[in-house]
Amino acid sequence: MADSQNGAHNGDDNTDAGTYSSTHVINIKGGMPKEMESKFTHRFLYKMDYPEMGLCVIINNKNFHPNTRMGVRNGTDVDASKLQQTFKSLGYRVQIYNDLKCSDILVLLKKVSADDHSRRSSFVCALLSHGEDGLLYGVDDCLPITQLTSLFRGDRCKSLVGKPKLFFIQACRGTELDPGVETDSGSSSQDETHRIPVEADFLYAYSTVPGYYSWRNTLNGSWFIQSLCEMMKLHHRQLELVQILTCVNHMVALEFESCSNQIDFNAKKQVPCVVSMLTKGLYFP
Repeated sequence: MADSQNGAHNGDDNTDAGTYSSTHVINIKGGMPKEMESKFTHRFLYKMDYPEMGLCVIINNKNFHPNTRMGVRNGTDVDASKLQQTFKSLGYRVQIYNDLKCSDILVLLKKVSADDHSRRSSFVCALLSHGEDGLLYGVDDCLPITQLTSLFRGDRCKSLVGKPKLFFIQACRGTELDPGVETDSGSSSQDETHRIPVEADFLYAYSTVPGYYSWRNTLNGSWFIQSLCEMMKLHHRQLELVQILTCVNHMVALEFESCSNQIDFNAKKQVPCVVSMLTKGLYFP
């Protein structure tokens, strides 16, 4: 789906056609004697003090083959750069890959999933491209997003079992436009073993809800990635990840509106969508 790029600021606007809250954690910790606290903290918070934070893989697709009929995604390099700075500052080893074919994306993520992540706290992947609902475009064609994310399931990537696997997806999920509406409202310890679902400990943060366009400014980057990097910078020391992403939802929903010469694409809104299978709170150290 062709992306839409926002110009509420500068440039043109195009489209990119079960956790525990910190309050719950604080109450548990606050109500426990000190000797009990260390014993039970692991049940509610991910262990993030491994020797390495982990890999952050950024797939940044900007230029597409003519047969796809997809336009150039101007502004995506700004997104990739901001993500690199943000996750590098959190201690991740960041790798950026530009303009990958579908086969290249699959080969890359298969290789990453086969890596030994045993010394790493987590895994992050950012997918920046055109899209449709459930599909992501390589520069030559599209493929199901689940084909990529399933490579990191617990039964396929053993060294990330019980660790957070975070996917940030900037892409359209359909062709619907949101006109907006007015409002008056202001890991487990060594002496325990558990069987966990293979789909556990994933988080998918989509730039928009199913069926809708996703907006990207040609100069400033996408609304979603701009907001994600800003909120991570401001709140990563105080808030749990899902709380941070709620702040991202708030920022995108309230502070952005499309500006386009095409009347059908002007004054449109967007809200991101977070799908969490995380089983613990995730605080960045």
